[in-house]
Amino acid sequence: MSFPQSLNVAALTAILLSLGGCSILPESEPSTLYRLPASTPATMPETASPALPIRLGVATPEAGHLLSSNRIVVYPERNVVNVYEGSRWHEDAPDMLRARLIAGLQQRQLFTSVGSDRLPNDLLLLSELRHFQSEYDTNPPTVKLQLDVQLVGDQDPRRIKATSFSTRAQASSVEIADVVDAFGEASDVLTEQLATWLVEQAPDL
Repeated sequence: MSFPQSLNVAALTAILLSLGGCSILPESEPSTLYRLPASTPATMPETASPALPIRLGVATPEAGHLLSSNRIVVYPERNVVNVYEGSRWHEDAPDMLRARLIAGLQQRQLFTSVGSDRLPNDLLLLSELRHFQSEYDTNPPTVKLQLDVQLVGDQDPRRIKATSFSTRAQASSVEIADVVDAFGEASDVLTEQLATWLVEQAPDL
């Protein structure tokens, strides 16, 4: 014997109301959000050259689907790729790294201005984030960063200078907070590598 559709709907509604707001979906564990630790102040040489009269724009690095998120990626063993459970970056990794690069280049005063690619610029720094993870091939783990960059002129986009930077930093322990510190250290080294390369390109800019 079948029931009218309206009765079925009414019965279903009564059952849902009787649950008192309870959810049948499992509740996910809250994540601890991390940011990169404060960078070490850059030491500028006393004979540093004046800032180039150039506005540099820094675009958000391109990245694969796993790195283009706020998940903290880890390689626990051999070819296994995973993420730290219950821990995330406070924003997507490419956005976080771009902010780090902009702040570092601003501090070094290499250009008249350094900002995002949404601001007027004379040169544009494009990049692809290839590695931004911790690896357990050492104990404690080692953080690996790799950024492929292209420097493009505003007047002539065909004038492209390109290179790649890679750096590693070992954490002081397996604790996630210490791993995050290693990410910060590696990011500082990468920023210094980028700044040195940009200085080398200055005669052609």
